[in-house]
Amino acid sequence: MTKTNNIQSILSRILIYTLLIISAIYFLLPLFVMIITSLKDIDEIKNGNLLSLPKEITFAPWIEAWSEARIGSETSGIKPFFINSIIMTVPAVLISSIIGAFNGYVFSKWRFKGSEVFFSLLLFGCFIPFQVILLPMSQTMGYLGLSGSVGGLIFVHVVYGIAFTTLFFRNFYVSIPNELINAARIDGAGFFRIFFKILLPVSLPIFMVCIIWQMTQIWNEFLFGIIFSDADTQPVTVALNNLVNATSTVKKYNVDMAATLIAVAPTLLAYIISGKYFVKGLMAGAVK
Repeated sequence: MTKTNNIQSILSRILIYTLLIISAIYFLLPLFVMIITSLKDIDEIKNGNLLSLPKEITFAPWIEAWSEARIGSETSGIKPFFINSIIMTVPAVLISSIIGAFNGYVFSKWRFKGSEVFFSLLLFGCFIPFQVILLPMSQTMGYLGLSGSVGGLIFVHVVYGIAFTTLFFRNFYVSIPNELINAARIDGAGFFRIFFKILLPVSLPIFMVCIIWQMTQIWNEFLFGIIFSDADTQPVTVALNNLVNATSTVKKYNVDMAATLIAVAPTLLAYIISGKYFVKGLMAGAVK
């Protein structure tokens, strides 16, 4: 009986690992094609096989995608648009995460009359489609003088991200015992001291969740970027779209693939470096 169970266990493991390997190959194959295509010259792409390895590795497509990308009818570099995305993403992520941390702290530990109603209204922002807020947001940015600027894009993403970061932090802080907060209040600790001395030191996992979530949403966002930016303030997603769809006598697939890999590199690195914190932060407070 034991021998039969061992055989079944081995067969189950073989089946599971086989399915996992097939799934990994299925999902990683497009990335593999992109990488090897970006390392070929255009003649080899035309005459070769899609899955064949490059006969001679060249980084010329990467250099061209970075410094001489085709943007519409003009020639411009993808570098300034990549920098625009960095300038837009970093402050938007930090500001929305900090505001979300304070909001989550208030809604979880400093209950007041109508707090649940306010939280529900704020939570409603998570379900509002981008298209619904385009017109009012455009008018607001016009009143504030932020139209067509990187600062305007930062403002848009901060406003749209607060609902998500508040939800994440509120659910995380609910799992922290109220007895700690009450004891600190009895000892004379105020609003900010409780936050900085008790809650903030244990908030690394949920901060990583918000940072990864917001970074992914903001970096990969396209609609706000194409509507609320000018030609010189566009994020990298808009520049990438212009590059791939540019009209040209010769379609440079290797340059397009290289530009795409450059554009997605920051979010991939963020997940690789901080992925364990993301899962840990999402599960925190789930039982509560």
